[in-house]
Amino acid sequence: MISSCLWNLSIVHAKVFMVLMEADSFVSKRSTQGYSRNDNDIRVHKEMIEREHDVFLKSLLGSSSYTKLYSYSHLLNGFAVHVTSEKSVELMQAVTYLRNATAVRAVHEDMKIEKLTTHTPDYLGIPTGVWPSFGGSRTAGEGIVIGVIDTGINPGHPSFASISSFRTDKATNGFTSKFKGICSTGEMFPPTACNGKIVGAQYFARAAIAAGDFNASRDYASPYDADASTAAGNHGVPVIVNGFNYGYASGMAPGARIAVYKALYAFGGYMSDVVAAVDQAVEDGVDILSLSIGPSSVPPGPSAFLNVLEMELLFATKAGVVVIQAAGNGGPSSSSILSFSPWITTVASCIIDRKYNGSIMLGNGQNLSGMGLTPPTTGEELFPMAAAADVCQQNATVGQVESCQNPEPFIPSLVHGKLIICTYTFDFEFDSASIVKVAETVHSVGAAGFVMTIDPDIGSEEAKGTTVTLGVPGIILNNIQASTELWQYYNSKTFRDRTGRAVDFSARARILDGREAVYTGQAPIVASYSSRGPDVNNALLQTADVLKPTVMAPGSSIWAAWSPNSEGDQSIKGQNFALVSGTSMATPHVAGVAALIKQKHPDWNPSAIISAIMTTADVADKSGSPIMAQQANQLSQASPFDYGAGAVNPTRALDPGLVFISKFKNYIQFLCAVPGVDDESVRRAVGVGCPTTRKTWCSDLNTPTVTISNLVGLRKVTRVVTNVAQDAETYNVTIMEPAGTRVKVSPLTFTINTNATKRLKFVLEAQYSNNAYGFGVMLLRGDKGHVVRVPITVFVSSLLGS
Repeated sequence: MISSCLWNLSIVHAKVFMVLMEADSFVSKRSTQGYSRNDNDIRVHKEMIEREHDVFLKSLLGSSSYTKLYSYSHLLNGFAVHVTSEKSVELMQAVTYLRNATAVRAVHEDMKIEKLTTHTPDYLGIPTGVWPSFGGSRTAGEGIVIGVIDTGINPGHPSFASISSFRTDKATNGFTSKFKGICSTGEMFPPTACNGKIVGAQYFARAAIAAGDFNASRDYASPYDADASTAAGNHGVPVIVNGFNYGYASGMAPGARIAVYKALYAFGGYMSDVVAAVDQAVEDGVDILSLSIGPSSVPPGPSAFLNVLEMELLFATKAGVVVIQAAGNGGPSSSSILSFSPWITTVASCIIDRKYNGSIMLGNGQNLSGMGLTPPTTGEELFPMAAAADVCQQNATVGQVESCQNPEPFIPSLVHGKLIICTYTFDFEFDSASIVKVAETVHSVGAAGFVMTIDPDIGSEEAKGTTVTLGVPGIILNNIQASTELWQYYNSKTFRDRTGRAVDFSARARILDGREAVYTGQAPIVASYSSRGPDVNNALLQTADVLKPTVMAPGSSIWAAWSPNSEGDQSIKGQNFALVSGTSMATPHVAGVAALIKQKHPDWNPSAIISAIMTTADVADKSGSPIMAQQANQLSQASPFDYGAGAVNPTRALDPGLVFISKFKNYIQFLCAVPGVDDESVRRAVGVGCPTTRKTWCSDLNTPTVTISNLVGLRKVTRVVTNVAQDAETYNVTIMEPAGTRVKVSPLTFTINTNATKRLKFVLEAQYSNNAYGFGVMLLRGDKGHVVRVPITVFVSSLLGS
């Protein structure tokens, strides 16, 4: 009994730690220019690192009080360890002691990670403006491998069916694949799952299992799960849901291959599992990393830029991998970004111009609009309507029946063949009720369909579940006015006896088809949930000289490949496609565009690819008006803190004219200039110290933006552009100044040869402070047609420098 109590006490204190070691990882040993992928060198280094970790842990903790979960060797040199005794936890938390140990650089406690969860290729102009230059859709992205860090994949989905044998020995468009990943088999994931489209698949769950969050009855112990096919899904896959064809889906780069690294589950995930997934993906040789995940909050420490995941992604960039990450779904609150560093492309989400509008025609000729991806009622017949409370047993509680979640209270003879009026109550907001259950209820009782009205106490916010595809006629009247008009008509046509019981149902209506898309041409609009800037430096939410988000892409109501067995959303269980929203949907759009640029320009480094996407992005909608952003209850003109450099434009991104290039050493200089970060903090995080000659400001990093979060008096900033066009070009520079700031740039006109560079000098001078950011832009217009757009974002703190 005593030993059992002691064991329980030790489990209470069990924790997972990520420990970074002083010795080099494989990538850190290579110079920026000299990274090579010699497979034998990688294997030898990996085995050596793993042995060193094992020896160190055994000497420090003793063999019975810990389990090593992972050895990180490729990007970072470190390990994740699950310690299971109080003494071992205290030892790991003794940071000062460990940092004084010769071998240890830093110790981080593990933290939660969460998922930041068709028409879009046409909307982005890809079929006509991009795919033809690659020989068509099937070869667009050929030779590129996109590594997806997410919840897994369904290998049986037609979006991921084999298109050809994966070629590792043949060059395509000047690029030869270097991918060496493996396929891990397991539940629902047979050896045949890697079929040429899926070229690698692994899963990482050791921290999730150690924490007790992995549920074997719910979470597959394999790479199998739900997924999003927007990055590299096959071209022309029919989107059939509940027997209706909603069109044909395609990824942005249909010819690209997919390597899956599952590190997220129904409950979320852990950073140590994600770091292991990233480490493996880069070791395997992916070209693009797509992360529709992020931390649940700003990580602790002197700077968000120094947390373990950001460091892992920094070294991925050094290895030549383009890193794309979701911005987060914390909008419209400011500084809600969960992807922080300048080496990461942080993607915001927008609404596209496709809408699904339902409508109901009343017997009095009124036509009310609402939502509902449902079939119409039969023919042009008008069906009788009945409120749920009027066709239920008298002893049933009104509050229980009005939400139509249970068929038992309904009287079969009264409900059959009628349109049942249900009420959207607060139960729906807290997931204790769902639109799917409404559809199931009306189907089981033999009703003709349903009409969902809004409880006036809820207000006019959009109802949840309006994008769920249903097999029975229905409509959600998701505004108070339409709901009120329906009730007025119903009450005027319903006759009651002296007790108030309905005895005659004369109100009539028919529901029209809600599955046909309408294209408004008004998009893009920044989605309300999309996380906003300004970027933050630390958990105190001090702002940073980094523009976040980076760019914006479609992310609302996206038809995405879905696993019928997925437990992620019961409302769409059993379907192959689902309408999904979130910055997790916007992210693979940008990953797909990056794959196309990589295919066309295989020698470009990650910063050049992202620069091309940023400087060619759109800041106007389809009509030429400024992009708008959804706020809490209104639209307002969007700013770079809503959409970054703008909405991605794939056609122009393939030929940007000029690019801004940053390298690993530049990112180190950036870190050394971050306020509140000292040299030792940088050394512990990165493994190298600050250079003797260091930059004064973070704003000196050579990015395609100029962001200053604290302008005092005057600041000088330099940018270097590289001409990646085929010909020499002459550029003219124009400036639109941010409010409160005078901006001078020199030279204002310059000619630049192919592959040459040009230095641009900025002088930003504070004019007045209005306690808010000002937004401006630098436009470089070339005589060969290139237009390079550079956002300028400044917060004036003081007119006088020290």
